[in-house]
Amino acid sequence: MGTHSKDEKHPKFGHLPLSTSGPLETSLTGNALLRTPYFNKGSAFTKEERRKFKLHSLLPPNVQTLEEQVERAYEQYSSRPNDLAKNTFMTSMKEQNEVLYYKLILDHLKEMFPVIYTPTEGDAIQNYSRLFRRPEGCFLNIEDMDRVEDNIDQWGNPEDIDLIVVSDGEQILGIGDQGVGAILISIAKLVIYTLCAGIHPSRTLPVVLDCGTNNKELLDDALYLGLRQPRARGENYDKFVDIFVRACRKRYPKAYIHFEDFGLNNARRILDKYSPETACFNDDVQGTGCVTLAATYAAFRVNGTKWDDARFIMFGSGSAGTGIADQIRDAISQETGKSRAEAGRQIWCVDKPGLLLQSKKGQLTPAQIQYAREDKEWEGKEYGDLLSIVKEVKPHVLIGTSTKPGAFTKEVVQEMANHVERPVIFPLSNPTRLHEAKPQDLYDWTEGKVLVATGSPFPPAKYQGKEYEIAECNNSTTFPGIGLGVVLSRTRLLSTPLLVAAVKALASTAPVMKGTGAGLLPDVTDVREISVQIARNVIKASMDEGLAQEKDIPADDDQLEEWIREQMWEARYRPLKLVDEEGASAHAKGEAGTSSQRRAGSFRL
Repeated sequence: MGTHSKDEKHPKFGHLPLSTSGPLETSLTGNALLRTPYFNKGSAFTKEERRKFKLHSLLPPNVQTLEEQVERAYEQYSSRPNDLAKNTFMTSMKEQNEVLYYKLILDHLKEMFPVIYTPTEGDAIQNYSRLFRRPEGCFLNIEDMDRVEDNIDQWGNPEDIDLIVVSDGEQILGIGDQGVGAILISIAKLVIYTLCAGIHPSRTLPVVLDCGTNNKELLDDALYLGLRQPRARGENYDKFVDIFVRACRKRYPKAYIHFEDFGLNNARRILDKYSPETACFNDDVQGTGCVTLAATYAAFRVNGTKWDDARFIMFGSGSAGTGIADQIRDAISQETGKSRAEAGRQIWCVDKPGLLLQSKKGQLTPAQIQYAREDKEWEGKEYGDLLSIVKEVKPHVLIGTSTKPGAFTKEVVQEMANHVERPVIFPLSNPTRLHEAKPQDLYDWTEGKVLVATGSPFPPAKYQGKEYEIAECNNSTTFPGIGLGVVLSRTRLLSTPLLVAAVKALASTAPVMKGTGAGLLPDVTDVREISVQIARNVIKASMDEGLAQEKDIPADDDQLEEWIREQMWEARYRPLKLVDEEGASAHAKGEAGTSSQRRAGSFRL
């Protein structure tokens, strides 16, 4: 864009509906404008805006900059006594002024990320009914299935919503069933989309599917705000989810659906049911797999392992473990031309019963069954413990999602290193206390040869005077960019080639690939630029697959990246243009998506 001012429309792409240059249109004035967080600038409204929008008597006279507002807000944030209080403060700020909220976080990203997301968001979710002040998002419950379509329709016109994040609250952030409090994980995920990929916050919709709860503490809590009944299962549950998905597709046919924190028995099968029909994603199943696969691509670039003969052990085969295995299998198939079934033979999955075997099918989930080995392969061999399996398989890559701390013992790691020059080991279980191994130990036990990525932040490891940054498999480097690519291309489906294209883009930004360090994954502070690269690859793959529905997407890479950046929302105050209410869009009236204050008032818990 060169020196072009973003206060004026972009000369080539300013006509796009999601363009972020030029003024924002609004029909709101006075208190209505101040109460709409998407438009509110608080003390930063200019003198001209105060005159035009009838704000003079509603604000103190001094006009401040966004930077001055951030300074004051950070002082207020820092004065809060603990992380939960800081989380609550940020929630209040978001309800008042979205630009200031996002700008504050972006200026202090590493410090605030754990407060507005995991782990502190987990505390906020557990205390949702006690911290509750006002509703945000869309509350759907299984006792009112006949109202779902009408409730979904209230959040805008068909072109007003780009992204829907939905949770049923059964398996939240490692803290289990949280019922209606799951609305906060849907909201938090959308915040990450905006921070990391510039998804327009007013064009998103957080949803909770309240199916009841099996959390006894919630059921016994007089203040609990959700359905006070056991969690629904079976046909009634499936009918509720189906009504929701079909209502979304009918009202917002181009919206992308992100399923979040569904239970083990539902997450995978819901994704499998709807992914052939609509563009949808499950971060627990696919997101962890994508970021882990990106680290694997980077590691193979370092150690020269070929996809044709790479051997993987997946230690822990729940939703995350089988999701990672799926991504690896699809990558092997893409890279080698092997069938998916043949590619899956290069992966050995281990869970509580030990190695997954076909004779144990009755104990396995549908996602696990496809990785079960034939029993005859293991006749006369030990397969009940990890060390025995490592001795037999001689893996190039060992991945842990078991939540079994210390499972990657010195004996296991050194046995692996006996057969592989540079072993790739990813202890991914969260939180830190549940990691299968500490990175420092892995470096010590392999004489500094290991290639590591972890599921939580770790300090650098040291070996023989050298310091090694530890890559973190943070899903926030991945799913936002995928979502940006899906939204901008309006792809009909999120197919395997699009996910592999996203993974390769992420891998290409790793320090080890760029020659700027030894890390297998980039730092989250670089995530907006990473999201541009991921979105570019997803859009190109969508076009190649004949799935893109958006017209006139630039074919040239440089033009495509400029096209993407022009449509990424930024935490900056744009000039406001007053328009007549008659003929104004739902967004201009403050009536669409999460910016909808009038609609939000219609919900009662």
